[in-house]
Order: sequence, then C-alpha cells, then structure tokens
Amino acid sequence: MAELYWKPGKDEKDRLHKLVAELDGVQEEVWERTFQIAAKAEALLVKRRAEGIARIDMAKGDIDGYVVLEDTNRTNTGSDKASSNSAASIEFGRSGYEVELVNDQGQVVKEYEVGPAEGLFILTEASHLPKKQRSLSVRKKKVRIKIEKNKKRGGGRG
Repeated sequence: MAELYWKPGKDEKDRLHKLVAELDGVQEEVWERTFQIAAKAEALLVKRRAEGIARIDMAKGDIDGYVVLEDTNRTNTGSDKASSNSAASIEFGRSGYEVELVNDQGQVVKEYEVGPAEGLFILTEASHLPKKQRSLSVRKKKVRIKIEKNKKRGGGRG
C-alpha cells in the first residue's frame, strides 16, 4: 500500500479524478451499472407500454455510460417539431393541447383535443433518482398539422 502526501491544485485535482475515472476497473463498474439501469428501465417501459415504439438504449462516452429513452416516431422526424419531445413527455408528462388538421389551402378539416398525461419516470425510477415533477402548463396550446395527400404506392402494389 502506498501513501500519498500531496495537496493538489485545481488542475492537478481534475487530472487525478480523470486518471482514476479511466482505470479499467472503474470503467468496468460504470458499464456494469449502466447495463443494470438500462435493464431495469427496459422492464419498466415494457410493463407500462400502452402502444408506440419507445425504447431504451445505452451509450458509452469517454468516461461515462448513458441510459437513453428514445421515441423516434413519424412526428419526431418530420419538419414539424411540435411533438418532438415524445421521450421527455413519457418521462416527465405533458400538458394537454388542441390539434387542428389543415389541408393544402390552410383550411381546418378536423379538430380534436389531446388530454394531459402524467409522467412515467422510467429512467428516474430505474436509476433510483428522486422524482422532480414538471410543472404542467395551464395554458392550452394549439398545434396545426398539415394533412398529406395519399401517395401512390409503387412496386406493383396497385
């Protein structure tokens, strides 16, 4: 066992922390904990899933491991980013909002309301972090979605 008599400065302290964090044993433990949290989060997501394509993924950084809740659906990938926070809505909840479907001329074809939803706190629970309630907006927002015309199917399918 070695004894260290050294009072590091700020830069030296940061280098020491990085050196310890990069040790093989520490990195193995980080990745093991990441895997455990991801496995628990996946089990919670499957248990509470009603529909959709949300999933749990893991990523490795230079030092840290990350557990990510992803929900990439059609509304998340288009130019209309009104609903691009599906994963955040799953985790923390969302306020209700009104939807207007409009045609090419901008005329409203249909209107409906989407109710508020409580968060499931999948990642929060899996990682044993305290829940922080997100304040849900009282003001109703209105989302306008352009209706796409039916596209002709190719490949010999009528």
